[in-house]
Amino acid sequence: VMRHKPRGFVTTMSDEMDRKCVAELVQDVGTRVYPVGRLDLNSEGLLLLTNNGELSRKLELPQNGWSRRYKVKVHGFVDLKKLAKLADGVTVDGVSYGSVKAELESEQGTNAWLTVTLSEGKNREIRKLMKFIGLDVARLIRLSYGPFQLGSLKKGEVREVPGKVLKEQLGSKFRL
Repeated sequence: VMRHKPRGFVTTMSDEMDRKCVAELVQDVGTRVYPVGRLDLNSEGLLLLTNNGELSRKLELPQNGWSRRYKVKVHGFVDLKKLAKLADGVTVDGVSYGSVKAELESEQGTNAWLTVTLSEGKNREIRKLMKFIGLDVARLIRLSYGPFQLGSLKKGEVREVPGKVLKEQLGSKFRL
């Protein structure tokens, strides 16, 4: 299933700190499902969930070549040269990040919207990379995960991916 995860929910099925978690958002699905990848507490947007643990692990791997695309609101002055350098990959605090495509969509004063595309999806990757180039993330929305698109899915809304569509999108690289 695809879910539009709102801000304020952790991407776990239970939380030892008693925070709201995505399990609360999928009670109406009718079967136990697990998140594919993560969106942090303050991020929102497309979250895939599946009842197939093996499929979930395969979908998360960077080797599958699937891009994740985000709309990111940042505070600070955008330096286009620094933004472009992210495409070469960078190392921040000893962690190597692969190529990230970041494009300026709009800018007004010290606020800007970027479109960011990556394939690794490391822990808080976009937030860390933006901080590295002098920007603070104010809002982060996942628009797509591979071939799956947030589209018109409203906050909190869930949509089942039909089996036929799933097989078409996953192709021969994933066996169900």
